[in-house]
Amino acid sequence: MTIRVLLADDQALLRGTFRMLFDATEDMETVGEASNGHEAVELAVAQRPDVVLMDIRMPEMDGLEATRLISESEGLGSVKVLVLTTFEEDEHVAEALRAGASGFLGKGASPEELLDAVRTVAAGEALLSPSATRALITRFLAQPQSCPTAVHERLECLTPRESDVTRLVAQGLSNEEIAQHLFVSPLTAKTHVNRAMTKLAARDRAQLVVIAYQCGLVSPVPGSGQTPVDA
Repeated sequence: MTIRVLLADDQALLRGTFRMLFDATEDMETVGEASNGHEAVELAVAQRPDVVLMDIRMPEMDGLEATRLISESEGLGSVKVLVLTTFEEDEHVAEALRAGASGFLGKGASPEELLDAVRTVAAGEALLSPSATRALITRFLAQPQSCPTAVHERLECLTPRESDVTRLVAQGLSNEEIAQHLFVSPLTAKTHVNRAMTKLAARDRAQLVVIAYQCGLVSPVPGSGQTPVDA
């Protein structure tokens, strides 16, 4: 299957570089270029790409608002947003995850890392890289947030095991790591994660992480910079 990518960045040279990379890759193609958030939303509606490679800082409408509009659109439920940022621990990255982005990648990433990131997001997985993401979550996503009533009610529908895996996903663990932690198979771990995502109406693992922190399933250990398994 060919992954259809929409490029959203205000730097024409950078967009051109990305286009050449994607169009030269067998399983990818570029379906459009946007120089600001307005164009990104319009092209997302018109082209229905699999992945939008979204810069945060753009004129007229920034990538955060564009991500929010794409994520909230009923007709764009299958469109994933991968945020590009100069600083992986920028507060805007946390805002992008809250807005519905499926993950983020630093602009200093290698071409191979970028291609792998697009494939990961297109497959419905969250691109939440280990150390930078855990620090980001501890610093920003763990700040007190209001948990929507509808989401709080859905949390009560989780089984104890589904609550456990949601907490572990929120710490950045992969299905394999969750399986080792809970002494189950990776397939079983994946099944529990998928059921939790369905019950909480989470678009992907990134949104599961946001929900877990905003609604208090997980909280950071004061002063440690780490997160516990149990809230």
